[in-house]
This record gives sequence, structure tokens and C-alpha cells, in this order.
Amino acid sequence: MKKILIIEDEESIRMALEDDFRLENYDVEVASDGMEGLSKAVNPGIDLIILDIMLPGLNGFDICKKLRTQGISTPIIMLTAKGQEIDRVVGLEIGADDYVTKPFSPRELQARVKAVLRRIETEPDDKAENLFRSGGLEVDFRQYECRKNGKEVSLTAHEFELLKYLLQNRGRVINRDELLDEIWGKDVFVAPRTVDTHMANLRKKIEDDPARPRLIISIRGVGYKFISG
Repeated sequence: MKKILIIEDEESIRMALEDDFRLENYDVEVASDGMEGLSKAVNPGIDLIILDIMLPGLNGFDICKKLRTQGISTPIIMLTAKGQEIDRVVGLEIGADDYVTKPFSPRELQARVKAVLRRIETEPDDKAENLFRSGGLEVDFRQYECRKNGKEVSLTAHEFELLKYLLQNRGRVINRDELLDEIWGKDVFVAPRTVDTHMANLRKKIEDDPARPRLIISIRGVGYKFISG
């Protein structure tokens, strides 16, 4: 049974989400403020975090940053205010895996949760090698581990899946729509800009010089290509 942590200060929303996910056979834990949420989020038994941005004590952005800084890669779906584009962009830049805009339907959020968990559970297919090495970059698909020059690199679930897909298709130009369908899923609406944001974050972590990438190359107006040495 997968365990979900819901960090939300509005009692009505928190209780509704807790009931909805329990009905879907998830183990659910809740927190009503930022400090309580952070203390529970570091638990390795948590499979996914639903994180509101506006929280008392410690906001969602701070919680997300602290978790990623500590190397905790538990998937995070952020809850953002309607129309706050900047919230969504910032959330993705600091390591959130997805976002849902309030007000949202329980069905939409459950679909996002299932999509993220499904990506994590997917075993490498026959097309992928279990281990990739090139130019100081080492990626272990089976263990979901990434190292750069011998040092572990902490990637979010989406970042790892993006890297994995690029490696599986290295040398081929992949457009944004394909990446959105393969990584986020055809049943989930995500803006194309999301791909660029995640790709920028991935480059910061695996490129020697993110401003002059040599592994993940942009093809203007089309998409991206991974070039291995």
C-alpha cells in the first residue's frame, strides 16, 4: 500500500483529500502546518507528498527546497492558487514533480498521483541498458541512481524519467509533445514550458557547464537530443 503525505492547512480540503485517498486504498498521513509537514516528509516510508504552497510556519516552497537540499527525492505534487503562474514555475524549478491548481477535482489529483507513482514503479524495458556511463555521467536505471564524476546527483522523479528517455533515444531529436506524453502521460495536461523548466534543472545537475551544454542539446523550435561521448 502506497503512503501519501498531505500537507494542507485548510481543514476542509485536508479532510476531503484524506477521505478520497483512503477510499482509493492509500495509506494517508496528514500535516496542517509547514513545520509538522517537514518533520513527516523526511520519513523514508512516504511514497508521495501533496504539498500546499501557503502554509503557516513554513511555506511549501521552503519545504520543497529543504527536502531536495537534503537529497530527499520523494515525489512532490504542489497545490497552487488559481492563476498564479509564477507559483507553478517556481515550484517546478525547485524540484516539485507536478502541480495542481486550486480549485481542482479529486479525480484530477488522483490521476496526477497515479501517473507519478506509475513512472517510479516502471521497470526498465528491453530497450534500456541497466547502466549507462559517458563523460563522467553514470546512470543506473534499475536502482534509480545518478552520479556525476563519482558524486551522487539527486534527481526528482520527472528529471530521472526525462534523462532515462533521452538516454534510451540518444542521438535522436525528441520534440516536447513526445516528452510530455511519455513522461507526464497523455491523460494529464501539462504546459510545454514545463519540459523546458525540468530540462534546465536537469542540465544544472549533470552538465559541466549548464550554460554550454554538451550532453543535452536544444534543437531550436523542435526539442532536445542527448549526445553521448
